[in-house]
Amino acid sequence: MQKLLNLFSPFYKYLLTAVLIVVPLFPKFPAFRISGTYVAVRGEDFLIFATLTLFLIPIFLNLKTLFKDNTIRAMVLFLLIGLISLITGVYLTQTISNTIGLLHWVRRIEYLSLFGVGFVYSKFITSGDKTKSNEFFEYVLKVLLLVNLFMFLYGIGQRYFNLPVIITQNEEYSKGVALRWTPGAHINSSFAGHYDLASYLVLTMPFFISSFFYFKNKTSKVILGLSIVFGFWMFSVAVSRISILAFLMATTISLFLLKKYKEIIVVVAISVIVFGFSADLRLRYGRLIDVVKQKISSLVVVYAQEGGNVNEDRSMSIRLNVEWPRAMRAFYKNPLLGTGYSSITLATDNDYLRALGETGILGLAAFVLIFINLLKTLFNFKFDKGEIDNNFSSVLTASMIGSLIGILVTSVFLDIFEASKFAIIFWLLIGLTIGQISKKQYA
Repeated sequence: MQKLLNLFSPFYKYLLTAVLIVVPLFPKFPAFRISGTYVAVRGEDFLIFATLTLFLIPIFLNLKTLFKDNTIRAMVLFLLIGLISLITGVYLTQTISNTIGLLHWVRRIEYLSLFGVGFVYSKFITSGDKTKSNEFFEYVLKVLLLVNLFMFLYGIGQRYFNLPVIITQNEEYSKGVALRWTPGAHINSSFAGHYDLASYLVLTMPFFISSFFYFKNKTSKVILGLSIVFGFWMFSVAVSRISILAFLMATTISLFLLKKYKEIIVVVAISVIVFGFSADLRLRYGRLIDVVKQKISSLVVVYAQEGGNVNEDRSMSIRLNVEWPRAMRAFYKNPLLGTGYSSITLATDNDYLRALGETGILGLAAFVLIFINLLKTLFNFKFDKGEIDNNFSSVLTASMIGSLIGILVTSVFLDIFEASKFAIIFWLLIGLTIGQISKKQYA
């Protein structure tokens, strides 16, 4: 049977290619809407369904080995707790409807299943030969570079040529309304929001930068250099403060693991200079600094008695005064299991508080356990000098470690694991990486 899987390996390879290309680039037009909610079934959902269906054979053939992986066990536990939370949310706390809650639970299965797809392909379908593995991950890099090019071109088109902007930030826009960029607005390219775009760049840019310092030939360096420039531009116009900090953290960690110490200084210096030219970023960081200063001053001076104006950072104000307290109120209603998926509305802007409010202490613990196991497996990779110089999977692994840590920081301020375009690609790439590492672990 393994020989048969190897025979169909090219077919599975191009199926994964379709996911890597279509999901980030295809705008979020609804195929049809779910009655009673802003949720819609979209083109990417059909592709994911087809991918999962065609991967059922290799998944079931290797089911026993799959359940040996601690990350997959944690995912199953998280989904089981989510299901129990859903049931208690419908019948105990009566905070959600069964239809909408079930849709949100199924959506999480959809996203996490891509980890299994990547894991199975990398561990069981690809050849165990190091050269073949290097060739596959270099192929993945080429696909991501192509996607990055089209994201950049579409962003340019939105900014300068009036191409449509499709976002899902409220119920009306989620119907697929075609907007146009207006001066002062953020660019989201083919994504459903500027935060989604920036988080995707946190995932891929460390891979591009690490690869730039890995390859020696000029053609590769020119292509990667251009793609990195495109990424810097998209970061600047997406104007996500936390994502830029996460990117710098992720890239620093990636290069450190690859023992590229001088390169860290170069990348950070270039980043500070490039982002410093963005008036929007300077304004947003400046406003945040002003608010922090004022909060510190308020510990000494009581503003209410002076009647002075109080500066406010709108994004943080919404989090601190509306979204985060709402999640905590949901947690207090049912500390163990939360109030069920969809009970704390569209946004919480903190994935951990969302998990706590919707699935309680048990759900949050299982959610965190997934990432603990991921990091433990990733750090099992040995970054010795010979491995780094001769094995391209070392570049992918170091990049994924850095990106994962950066994304976990981003999740303090964003519901990034709820964003379909980001979540699908993240779980697929991390699954491919973990599958490669675990070849030796279960050999």
